[in-house]
Amino acid sequence: MSDVPSPEPVASAAAEATLAAAVERLKAAQPRTRELYREVCALMFDRFGIRPTPNGAYQLVKRGSMTTVTEVVNAFWEELREKNRARLARPDLPPELQEAAGELIASLWGKSNAAAHGALEALRGEVEAEREAGREEIALARAAAARAEAALAERERALFAAQARIQELAQALAGGEASRRALEGDVGRLQAELGQRDAALVLARADFAQELEKLREAAQRSEARLQAAEKRALLEIERERATAARLQKDLDAAVRRAEQRDERHRTEAEGLRTRLGDAQHELGVLQGRLDAAEAVSAAQARELETLRQQLSAAPARGRRPPRGSAAKKSPALVPRPRRPKTPDA
Repeated sequence: MSDVPSPEPVASAAAEATLAAAVERLKAAQPRTRELYREVCALMFDRFGIRPTPNGAYQLVKRGSMTTVTEVVNAFWEELREKNRARLARPDLPPELQEAAGELIASLWGKSNAAAHGALEALRGEVEAEREAGREEIALARAAAARAEAALAERERALFAAQARIQELAQALAGGEASRRALEGDVGRLQAELGQRDAALVLARADFAQELEKLREAAQRSEARLQAAEKRALLEIERERATAARLQKDLDAAVRRAEQRDERHRTEAEGLRTRLGDAQHELGVLQGRLDAAEAVSAAQARELETLRQQLSAAPARGRRPPRGSAAKKSPALVPRPRRPKTPDA
């Protein structure tokens, strides 16, 4: 029966990088080779749960000879066995039985410590997985916001082009003053409808901007929760190492907390997907309104074109001069740009 536990090597690449960085700091602070290898052995066993071997220690430090490394590692194990060998001060027990009982207690403690290292490494893996999932969710939200902003800019450019075309049509209609007096009522009605559509477009833009801001805030909250979860996990790891006597109970509590965090994250993700679905539904409703407005705008454009043709075909003679000042320019209808469907999150 072994007196000292034999923990498994660290499998995480992040933990290996952390161990290498810690060894580099020890190399810079400790010029003496034997003391350096002694500190590296203690670091590998106590902090990272790795069983120190001469080859493993030399690959990390790469200083001195293999004979020196072997002597230091053997001395470390001998010292560790001596420290971990429990002795029962019972005068009524034979020395052989006292020694066997001490070895049994040390073996049980070593197995418990090895299980603790494994559970702590599993907890580190869960925290890393949660961090990666949060980063992917934030990247998706930012990409969706960028696509939405690009679509909005495209719609604004189309609106400006339509307004320029409307101005041209208004200038062409300025020559038909006589016929325009008869159509002033229709023009006023069309202007009122145009103002209502402009107001609806402004409202739609405001709603869209609010949805984008909500998505950004949700992404920021997810990132903050991820950072808080990472800090809590690091505190849990330190507390687990400091309280080895209560290790099994604390590990069970850490597992329950991890499950609760996972459930809470799934619930929050489902809430975000529901909100995105509602936003898509609302965008579909707005798209329907925009399509209807486009149909009305196209009909009005055709009506204006018919009026222009009638004015062009009217005889030049016999037209009565307009009363008062020149007729007001008729702002043409602004066809609403078609809103593309938002891709699913």
